[in-house]
Amino acid sequence: MRVIGIDGCRKGWFGIVAGGGSGIEALFSPRVADLVAAAGEVAGIAIDIPIGLPERGARQADRAARERLGRLASSVFITPVRAALAAEPYREATAVAVRLTGSGISQQAYRLREKIFEVEDWLPGSPAPVWEVHPEVCFAVANGAPLAWSKHTWAGGQQRRQILAGLGLGLDGPLLPAGRHAGPDDVLDAAIAAWSAGRLAAGAGQSLPARPRELTRDGRPMAIWALPRPAATGPGRSCRCRCSRTGAGRTAGRGRGSTTPPPGT
Repeated sequence: MRVIGIDGCRKGWFGIVAGGGSGIEALFSPRVADLVAAAGEVAGIAIDIPIGLPERGARQADRAARERLGRLASSVFITPVRAALAAEPYREATAVAVRLTGSGISQQAYRLREKIFEVEDWLPGSPAPVWEVHPEVCFAVANGAPLAWSKHTWAGGQQRRQILAGLGLGLDGPLLPAGRHAGPDDVLDAAIAAWSAGRLAAGAGQSLPARPRELTRDGRPMAIWALPRPAATGPGRSCRCRCSRTGAGRTAGRGRGSTTPPPGT
């Protein structure tokens, strides 16, 4: 089963295609739609980008993911409200955020605005189910616990490479030509997203929060998707709902982490 994990990079989007018995393939494109098209037929897409913007306050999904990560909680940034991301320039965006949420918006979050809106426009026509994931949540699941070191440190990068190798996703060589467009952390994040996409496409997944009550503008639950904890406990609820694509899964899973048959997210 071929799947793709996607992470944003400085010049566009970087993807790792896995499964299908052909090893891994690295892809790059300035546009997410072109990246997915280049991957060919896939059974699922996991992407590290917020899907669904709040109108006020913080998304429940971001708070649930932070609770899951412990000391690495700060790696999950709070998704800005829609009005703040739509505002220009950054100074005005900060003023809007303060008015609606009581706090400002980081420049890092504001720089993602084009990518967030790009995915929002592309999503209804996606050729396969799509899940929002967070790489650090994915690594925590694969490791059995949140990782000890940031991916930006040597120790943290090596730890993540070792985890991926143990999952059959060894990242050897320069991964050219796509590799010249991606930073080391982009490659790590896309690879663990690809692993998660394979598990989610097989029907094993849970939403953070367990019962999403916030919906996107087109009715999809706002959730960060993860895999069950080894002991099958924790804040997420096991679920086959695939809630970021048109079809039965989007509507049947609305507002809760319920089990639904494919198609979905």
